[in-house]
Amino acid sequence: MKNKKQLELYIHIPFCARKCEYCDFLSFVTPMSVQRAYAEKLTEEIIAESTGVKDYQVSTIFIGGGTPSVLPSDCMEQIMAAVWQHYDVKEDAEITIEANPGTLTEEKLKIYRMAGINRISLGLQSADDWELRLLGRIHTYDDFLKSFQRVRLAGFDNVNVDLMSALPGQTMESWEKTMKKVLMLRPEHISAYSLIVEPGTPFYDKYGCLGEAYPPLPDEDTEREMYYMTEQILLDHGYERYEISNYSRPGKECRHNIGYWTGVDYLGLGLGASSYVSGYRFRKECDLSVYLDIHTGKEFPGNLYRDINFLTTKEKMEEFMFLGLRMTKGVSGSSFAEKFGHNMWNIYGKQIEKLEKEGLLEVRKPEIKLTSKGIDLSNYALSQFI
Repeated sequence: MKNKKQLELYIHIPFCARKCEYCDFLSFVTPMSVQRAYAEKLTEEIIAESTGVKDYQVSTIFIGGGTPSVLPSDCMEQIMAAVWQHYDVKEDAEITIEANPGTLTEEKLKIYRMAGINRISLGLQSADDWELRLLGRIHTYDDFLKSFQRVRLAGFDNVNVDLMSALPGQTMESWEKTMKKVLMLRPEHISAYSLIVEPGTPFYDKYGCLGEAYPPLPDEDTEREMYYMTEQILLDHGYERYEISNYSRPGKECRHNIGYWTGVDYLGLGLGASSYVSGYRFRKECDLSVYLDIHTGKEFPGNLYRDINFLTTKEKMEEFMFLGLRMTKGVSGSSFAEKFGHNMWNIYGKQIEKLEKEGLLEVRKPEIKLTSKGIDLSNYALSQFI
């Protein structure tokens, strides 16, 4: 079948070796027996869901968590075998797995390669061991170096490194050292985020409620300086900023995330995974015991679905704007008109004019994009389209 629609797959592995102090993701520590039971149910779900997307071709796959690399390698092999057998996966599909230093072995990396995985995302966060301990990470910087070397020796030539600024006790100097240490390794992609203290995490108990803890979080001015320094240092080393928090060497942008920001349909597989397919947004069951106990009958996997919502045209337009403007290239009025049959300026002219006057939006018809100031104040700027 020619001209199939594009589809992205997200596969959730909710297991960790240890829960980090700042993490509010759907993840937890479980025995190996539970992990294996989960892999079996997930494989069943993958096979069952494939029947509803036969008119799609899979362009990217992202295996996230949690820490997918804690899963036994034969389980990952089983999961990927089901994907290849039951989905139309493009020959050049980008297939990413998230991994934490200290959880990767030569055997796992070999199996990942054989299973078609071609991109590794390593969660470093900081090159300072003291900062890593405060975050509750299980690894040291030396563990990261060994893992990075294993990844390269295994033949992976597309590697992302996750970094995090505005950490407790972090200084401009320690953040700069982290970036420069990573840049010496020349990964293809760097994701650089500021720490957000989320409710329900140990960090929130320390910093979010009382607002006082030792070591303290950097003040707002220092956090902003870290933000500016990040872009400049990465630019100086040949990395292009293509999204608010993501940088890559030319041609190495994360295709999967670009799909999220540009409205490509995606199917979430596994515990709590979110989906957007054919205008419907939904997520999967979030309770692990319920997920594992759901009967694999004729209504499976539909009985895993939760919070099903059909997006209106207005909601789709809003997403087109506030997600698309996360990209540094912005959004196109021509693409808007092609997708929705409306003139973008007729719908959002007031918002565009307002943000342009405030210096947050650059307008070069038919394109608009956030300015440097707009990126700095992106939460405010993007909220104008909701």
